Amino acid sequence: MRQWSSLSLSEVRRITLAAQGFGRSRGNGEAKRHDVRALMERLGAVQIDSVNVLARAHTLAPFSRLGRYAHADLHALAYSGRGRKLFEYWGHEASLLPIALQPLLRWRMHRAARGEGIYREIARFGRERRALIAEVRREITDRGPLAAKELVQRGKGAGGWWGWSDGKRALEWLFWAGEVTTSTRRGTFERVYDLSERALPAAVLATPTPAEAHAQRQLLRIAARALGVASERCLRDYFRLDAADAKVRIAELVDAGDLRPIAVEGWAAGAYLARNVESAPSIEARALLAPFDPLIWQREWAEAVFGARIRLEIYVPRHKRCFGYYVLPLLLGERIVARVDLKADRRERALRVEAAHAEDGIAALAIVEALAVELQLLAAWLDLERIAVAGRGDLGRRLQHALRHHPRPCVTR
Repeated sequence: MRQWSSLSLSEVRRITLAAQGFGRSRGNGEAKRHDVRALMERLGAVQIDSVNVLARAHTLAPFSRLGRYAHADLHALAYSGRGRKLFEYWGHEASLLPIALQPLLRWRMHRAARGEGIYREIARFGRERRALIAEVRREITDRGPLAAKELVQRGKGAGGWWGWSDGKRALEWLFWAGEVTTSTRRGTFERVYDLSERALPAAVLATPTPAEAHAQRQLLRIAARALGVASERCLRDYFRLDAADAKVRIAELVDAGDLRPIAVEGWAAGAYLARNVESAPSIEARALLAPFDPLIWQREWAEAVFGARIRLEIYVPRHKRCFGYYVLPLLLGERIVARVDLKADRRERALRVEAAHAEDGIAALAIVEALAVELQLLAAWLDLERIAVAGRGDLGRRLQHALRHHPRPCVTR
């Protein structure tokens, strides 16, 4: 195995993409449930997002790497009772995580119960409304899994703070503290809560709680394995570790040989290379990336590695948006080459391409055919019958032309 002392940017991209599960053949058939599980374990964390203008972000991450798979398989992995293989908690924001990580995050749950490392309003609520929190926990204990709206002790919603009721706030405090977890999600993405001791596998609950330092080191190992090569900030951001904790733990991992400090071409600051990574001679990836994909969720890293400044524009006024409302970068080879604003029009059974822009310096003709193919695959996976291109952006008209020369999506029912 090569002993690296420095890396070119191209090598950084290839190592990271290989570590993230890109570059392998996505095949022509449907990925199996065990493929989805293996990928989720490889990534370590996939951010949950409720926005469903196209598809929810956590469902897109497996599609980007595996191609077509059954939505029901991901749901089963996350919510199939005590046989579940994934669970929800605060990993990188709200995330789907391999069930084996639950003991590694108990230190975060314990801190949350003390009001540390959580949203200020939740912490204050936890201090001031202990009696209500105990009542809500007792109601879940007695009545079984419940959504916030089903609580007797739900209270009234407030105008601010997402309009949450007091009952919902109590549930979220209990969720942070690890006392309840997500039992399932209903069709509207409504979270149903149950006691962690009833919802999680017995073997996981029986696992001894590791010391904070050990757990944090292990989380950083998982982040390093999922990224291949990363900056200090990128490593700690993967599971949102505090800067002070991460700095000490990373130094310990360097001493142990799990991380190797390394120079990167053109960077003033260095990075860290995970143990036993390999660089592929080339990466033949083609994927549309959700805005919260693990490959690009650390925006400064994504810009440094891929040269693409990626920002979420959902909350930007329409007239100030550069690329659109729900924009997916297109990964082709080892580069981000385009941005595509997409919407699933379920009533009309259409995948709507609101805008398509090539990255600066990328020739449209070199990428439009690949984009057309990827859109066809996405439309078929989402059970949409046609693709409607609005024509906005420098790729719009070429994309319309390319799609006219491809067959319509193969829709499976």
